Amino acid sequence: MKQLTKAEEEVMQFLWQLNEGNVAAIIEQMPEPKPAYNTISTIIRILENKEFVSHRKEGKGYIYFPLVKKEEYSNQSLNKLMNNYFNGSFRNMVSFFVKKNDMNMKDLETILQEINKDDSSNS
Repeated sequence: MKQLTKAEEEVMQFLWQLNEGNVAAIIEQMPEPKPAYNTISTIIRILENKEFVSHRKEGKGYIYFPLVKKEEYSNQSLNKLMNNYFNGSFRNMVSFFVKKNDMNMKDLETILQEINKDDSSNS
């Protein structure tokens, strides 16, 4: 899967929230100052070329929708981060974030409970 630039990823975040929408709907979701219509339209075309987004014709315009799920992209990005900065070690990555975010034992226990809850619901 290709990596996205910061601007492309930002547009994808809004499109994932919307599930589908035209360029105007995407811009409407964005904070002020709003980017130019042509800017977002260009980014959408790039995302289509990268096969992250597709469209269907509706009236005189297009409705865009994601082809890549947010979870799929997040997982790939996290794996890239882990491989590039933590020698492929999930343990090293988690340890780094725990230390940098000054987490206490209660926080860690809460995270472990969430993981265990997810595991048991998937069984």
